[in-house]
Amino acid sequence: MGARVKHSVSGGGARARGALRAGVADRARETGLCAELEGLYARLDAVFAGSSCPASTECCRPGLFGREPYVTSLELALLGRAVARRGGELAPARRALPLAAAAVTAPEQGLICSLLDRDGRCSVYAARPFGCRSFFCERASHDRRVPHREVQALVRELEALARRFDPSGAVGRPLSRALAGPRRV
Repeated sequence: MGARVKHSVSGGGARARGALRAGVADRARETGLCAELEGLYARLDAVFAGSSCPASTECCRPGLFGREPYVTSLELALLGRAVARRGGELAPARRALPLAAAAVTAPEQGLICSLLDRDGRCSVYAARPFGCRSFFCERASHDRRVPHREVQALVRELEALARRFDPSGAVGRPLSRALAGPRRV
């Protein structure tokens, strides 16, 4: 009987080690895809070099415009890492990004992005999603015509990366809903 228990524990240990290796492999795969996403963001930033905005954060208040950026599952993974780096916590059971008090609807401002800090600045600026990098706000200015074909090619590349991360993750969701709900991986 002792041998049977030893065998069972040994088998359980092997299963645990296998699960741990799979988790490490998944994390390494996510890290690699996030690095590719950061490279895509650098190319997108180059496309919009010369564009600027008055940093009013009006585009971070979808209640004002009735529109907001959409994000893919891979972008949410990168945002989750950025939130964790700045000291935020991801709820382990839901693996969702935390909601800030600013995410509630304020009658005078409408819905506010939960990633804005107390000073009204993006707390994860370096990891901000594709849509937040594309200067869609009416107050943005561009020193040249926006090359829509280049941007569309980058959108297709983003979708392909997101599909590699999660086959159903290429379909974007509004940022406010994505941040409020569980992250799907």
